[in-house]
Amino acid sequence: MQDPSRAVRLQLIGIVGLSLVVAAAIVGWVFHAGVVDHWLAVHTGTSDVSGVYYGFWSGFGSDLAEFGILGAIGTGVYQLVKKYNCHEPRCWRVGTHPAAGGQFLLCYRHHPDYRGTKPTHDLIVRMHQEHAEHEGSLRDRLHELNKRLALQAPDSGNVAVGAEEPTATDT
Repeated sequence: MQDPSRAVRLQLIGIVGLSLVVAAAIVGWVFHAGVVDHWLAVHTGTSDVSGVYYGFWSGFGSDLAEFGILGAIGTGVYQLVKKYNCHEPRCWRVGTHPAAGGQFLLCYRHHPDYRGTKPTHDLIVRMHQEHAEHEGSLRDRLHELNKRLALQAPDSGNVAVGAEEPTATDT
């Protein structure tokens, strides 16, 4: 697992780097405003047209619905990925290993049995044997409990389990 202070440091470096890129873009726009404004006007369709915003709605503005559709598809894909990804916060790996009785899906790096490494064949065999032994002991205890209950229950003849005894009003 990553050291938390290292992760915070990398996050801070990323934020500072992104801020510098945005600041450089704004400064470039300010120093070359005429060129950038003309480029935006031509590519959005708002210059040299017959009417106010005719070029926009005939060109770039007509794509707004398509952006909405792409946004909806992107949201759907994100939700699908979010459903199956690792339950560890900020982990985008696919969670394929159940933990806590199946309440969580975790990747191999965050699953407590794997300790951050991919499961080896020996680990898989050992965990399968432990699971089989656990299931066998549960099955044996359930069988013993069922025998004890069968011995304690009074013999009720041919009456089915859960059926009520006939009363005088039923005849």
